[in-house]
Amino acid sequence: MVRPPHLRLPIGTLPPLAVDAMITLAMTTVSVLLGLERPPAHWPPFGILGITLTCIANLSTIARRRAPLTVMLVCCVLWICYIALGYWPMVNSLAPMLAIYTVAAQRPPRLAALAAAVMGSTWIYAGLRTQGSDMASVIAQALAWPTVLWKFGDSARKLTINNRRLAETAEQLRLEQEDRARRAVADERTRIARELHDVVAHHLSVIAVQAGLARYVLESNVDTAARALDTVLDTGSEALDELRRVLALLRTTSEEPDEGEPYTPASGLNQLTALAERVTAAGVPVRVETIGNPCPLPPGVDLCAFRIVQESLTNTMKHAPGSRATVAVCYGGDHLTVRVTDDGAGTTPAPGPGTGNGLLGMRERAQLYGGLLRAGARPEGGFEVLLRLPAGDATVGHPG
Repeated sequence: MVRPPHLRLPIGTLPPLAVDAMITLAMTTVSVLLGLERPPAHWPPFGILGITLTCIANLSTIARRRAPLTVMLVCCVLWICYIALGYWPMVNSLAPMLAIYTVAAQRPPRLAALAAAVMGSTWIYAGLRTQGSDMASVIAQALAWPTVLWKFGDSARKLTINNRRLAETAEQLRLEQEDRARRAVADERTRIARELHDVVAHHLSVIAVQAGLARYVLESNVDTAARALDTVLDTGSEALDELRRVLALLRTTSEEPDEGEPYTPASGLNQLTALAERVTAAGVPVRVETIGNPCPLPPGVDLCAFRIVQESLTNTMKHAPGSRATVAVCYGGDHLTVRVTDDGAGTTPAPGPGTGNGLLGMRERAQLYGGLLRAGARPEGGFEVLLRLPAGDATVGHPG
C-alpha cells in the first residue's frame, strides 16, 4: 500500500539531532533485545549490569556528530568493561561500529585510522576472552570490520567536502551572475542617459536658435518668424516623441501597450535627411552624401551613427553658427564610415580636438559598438568628426 503524499514522513527535512536520536533508540533496542535472548554456550545470562552498560554505550552515540572521538572512546571503554565482566561481546558491537564510521566521516584519516586500531584491538581482546575462538578468524574480523567502516566513513567525508565545494561554487556563480546583472543595468542606464543627452541637447539647440531668430525678426519679417516658430513647434514635438521612446525603456511593469498605441521607430540613418533639414532651418546648411549601396545595419550601429551625426551637427550649431556642414555616409566592405565636416565660416571657431563632454560621449558610444572615432580641427579650416563602425554587409569604399 502506497502512503498518500501528505502522510509521508519527510525524513530529509528532520534536523540531524532528531535523526541521531532515532538511530540511537533503534540501536539500543536491538542490542538490549539481542542480549535478552538465550546467549550461546559458555556465556552468562544478560544481567542488570550488562543492560546498564549496553544502554549507556548505545545512548552515548546520540552525541557522535558533536564529539565523535569522545563517543568512540566511551563506546570502546564500555565495551571492554562489558567483555571483562564475561558477557557475550557481540551484544555491544554496534555502538563502536557506528562511532568508527562517524570519526572517519568527520575527522582526518589519521584520527580515523587511530580509532579503527582501537576498535580492532578491542575486537581481538574479545576473541581472547572467548573460549574456543579461532584467533585467525578473530584477527581477520578485527582488520576487516574497522577497515570497511573506515572506508565508508572516509567516502562520506569526501562526498561532504565535494558537496560543500559545489555549494560554494554555486554561490560564487550566483554572486557573479548578480554582479553581471548589476553591471548590465548600469550599462543600460548609461546608454539611456546618453540617449537623453543627445535628444535634449540637439532639439533644444535647434529650438533655441529658431526661437532667437523668431524674436529677432518678429516685427521686421513676420513670415520668417512664423517659419521659425513652426520649426520650434515641429522640433519640440519630435523631441517629446523621442523622449517618450527612450523613457519607455525605464518601464518596470510587464503590462502590454495598448493596441491603438503604435511603437515609435528608433532613430537611425533613415532619418538623416529630416535631421539635415532641421539643422539647415536652424541656420547651418547641411549637405548629405551617400557613398555605396545602403544596406540594413544592426539597430545599435544604426542608432550610434545617427546620434553621432546629430551630436556633431549640434556642436556645429553651438560653436560655429552660420557654417556649412557636410555629412558623408559610406557603406564599404564590412564597415560603415561617417564623416561630418564644417567649413568653419561661422562666427565662433570650432573647439580643439578631444574637448567637451559631447566628444567624450561620442567616443564612448563608438567604442561601445567596437568602432573608432576621431575628431579635430581641419588644416583648411573648420572641424571634422570621423566615425568608423563594423557594419556587416556594406559595399564600396571610403569617402574621400
